[in-house]
Amino acid sequence: MAGSATTTAGSAPAAAMPADAPMDRRKLIAFFAMVLGMFMSILDIQIVSASLSEIQAGLSAGSDEIGWVQTSYLIAEVIMIPLSGTLARIVSTRYLFAFSAAGFTIASALCATATNIDQMIVYRAIQGFIGGGMIPSVFAAAFTIFPPSKRAIVSPIIGLIATLAPTIGPTVGGYLSHAFSWHWLFLVNIIPGIIVSIVTWNFIDFDKPELSLFKKFDWWGLAAMGVFLGGLEYVLEEGNSNDWFNDHMIVIGAIASGIGAIVFFYRAFTSEFPVVDLTAFANRNFAFGSIFSFVMGIGLYGLTYIYPVYLGRIRGYDSLMIGETMFVSGLAMFFTAPIAGKLSTVMDLRAMMVMGFISFAAGTYIMTGITADWDFYELFIPQILRGFGLMMCMVPINNIALGTLPPARIRGASGLFNLTRNLGGAVGLAIISTLLSNRQDVHYERLRENLDWGNQAAVNQLNSMAANLNSYGLDGATGAIKQMVQMATKQAVVMSFSDVFMILTVLFGMMILGVAAISKPAPQGGGGGGGGH
Repeated sequence: MAGSATTTAGSAPAAAMPADAPMDRRKLIAFFAMVLGMFMSILDIQIVSASLSEIQAGLSAGSDEIGWVQTSYLIAEVIMIPLSGTLARIVSTRYLFAFSAAGFTIASALCATATNIDQMIVYRAIQGFIGGGMIPSVFAAAFTIFPPSKRAIVSPIIGLIATLAPTIGPTVGGYLSHAFSWHWLFLVNIIPGIIVSIVTWNFIDFDKPELSLFKKFDWWGLAAMGVFLGGLEYVLEEGNSNDWFNDHMIVIGAIASGIGAIVFFYRAFTSEFPVVDLTAFANRNFAFGSIFSFVMGIGLYGLTYIYPVYLGRIRGYDSLMIGETMFVSGLAMFFTAPIAGKLSTVMDLRAMMVMGFISFAAGTYIMTGITADWDFYELFIPQILRGFGLMMCMVPINNIALGTLPPARIRGASGLFNLTRNLGGAVGLAIISTLLSNRQDVHYERLRENLDWGNQAAVNQLNSMAANLNSYGLDGATGAIKQMVQMATKQAVVMSFSDVFMILTVLFGMMILGVAAISKPAPQGGGGGGGGH
């Protein structure tokens, strides 16, 4: 995956280096500082997911608001990722990365000082937008710094970091909030952020700014992209709780998103210097690879969201226990990455993808049998299948999407390709949370219909609970009905989780069929790249 995975929207690649060119120590230091910055930026998407209840309590936030701590970061980062390639060309990688690292560090400090949910959402959006500038440049820098003989090692390392970071985010967050407080989810970025800012400012010298491009910059295209993606996310996230199009704000958001989309796509095809170059979609393998990447975003971010919600709401786990349970997937991905890199050099990439999709679908299918009693051991095998499946898919998807494009198109296309995975995550989070809520209501109504006085089993259960409460001197009849309602609600929630896992199983099963539409990719030399965020 050497050339393809490592070129991403970012700095203009330097001339190809000789195969055995000696490594410049300054560039190595700069590169590893950039990798650390990228790791922090991606980690922070999910670092809050296991600790949302602590943040919610600390900020006195409503249950319908707290999800925006995650969503605002993700959607802001989604807007920045394709934009960062253009910015790096204009101001240079050095300025973009150093200022992004510094801004990310300041925004992290602001998040830790937030006193209400509105402040937190704004600070997280700032943090996500600025942090998104650090992700694509790393891949371009790898192409600039390392000779071809080294890229077989470098690509899987960067890819693993980009893929592993959101997976272990809940684990890291769980430990931090349990050992200290939720403020440390953000304070932990400050020391590394300062180091990355200083090192990258002093050591990056891969390219020169092209300030003349500022005159051609498509501000209307940028504004339209922000309105399009932001409006779309707002509608998806808030639609369920606000009764969809019966709420005038949802209608306004949908109309704004639609108009933004029309303007954005028009500018992308007519502007001299568009914010995002969409012409790469004319390549069939790139188009299908981007669809696969979008679905992998749903799988990667969606399941990293849904497991903590189940463990917290149904099992009553605290953030530390959630983190320890979620760590299984991270370990599985870590050990699968070198295997996937090796296999990508000797195996048909389409067969690898099929293996990955089958593994992922098998993991979610097992989860359709979920009950209120499942804990670490029941989730163990599904999480291993998920981690193995993600890495087995991501390596070949990167190669297939980018490997057949001409070199001149790869840099811009790679930023667009990386965007699809984050966008899949944003859309997936919103759809999954909506499905959980809707299916819970459906199941609760069905359960309630069966809990009537004509159902002898329900009556016996109610009488048993009432007698038990009466023995403690309590109002047995009222207490028993309350307990029965709680039981029915809990069961409805668990059944809604099962429905979501079944939908994900069908989705990944369909992806297996989609692999047949891909042209056979050219043989790949020298190790595959990992996840490429």
